[in-house]
Order: sequence, then structure tokens, then C-alpha cells
Amino acid sequence: MRLSYHPEARKEVVEAARFYEGKVPGLGAEFLAEFNRAVALILETPDRWRFLEHDLRRFLMRRFPYGILYKVFGEEVRILVVKHHSRHPDYWQGRLTE
Repeated sequence: MRLSYHPEARKEVVEAARFYEGKVPGLGAEFLAEFNRAVALILETPDRWRFLEHDLRRFLMRRFPYGILYKVFGEEVRILVVKHHSRHPDYWQGRLTE
């Protein structure tokens, strides 16, 4: 499986890591490590996680309050959103058509 990111999803990962690193030194790296493990699981079995709506799936990270929203296009997994659970649930809706 190939992996791609919506540009805003990349920004969300970086912002989250910076936020956690600012709270506790090393926590940003721990966030990134868990995020990378999550992505590896998604790539391994992309159809495993439930549909959020239509063909959009959601993986919930265990340690950090984030969901990874992604779509599968043939042999490609595209991560569209890396969302903190407290954010408005629909802020990312415009990315579905991009």
C-alpha cells in the first residue's frame, strides 16, 4: 500500500507534536511514535477500521485523543484528517472533495 497525506493533515500532525513537546520534553516524539505505529497498522489492514461516513474510515489512537481519518483508493491510503477529539466534528468536511 502507498501512503499519501492531505496537506492539512500533515500540518495537524506537526502541530500536535509541537504542542505535546511544549508541554513535556519528549512527549512530542512519543506522539509521533504512536502516530507512526497507527499509520503502520492502517497500511497493514486498511479495511479493519470502521466507516465514519461513506468510504471514510477512522482509526482512534490509544494514548492520545486523536482520530486518523482516511480513505482507501485501490492500493493507496490517503490520510485526510488528524483530529483532536475536542475539535468541532465537521471542521474538515471540505477535504472530502479534494
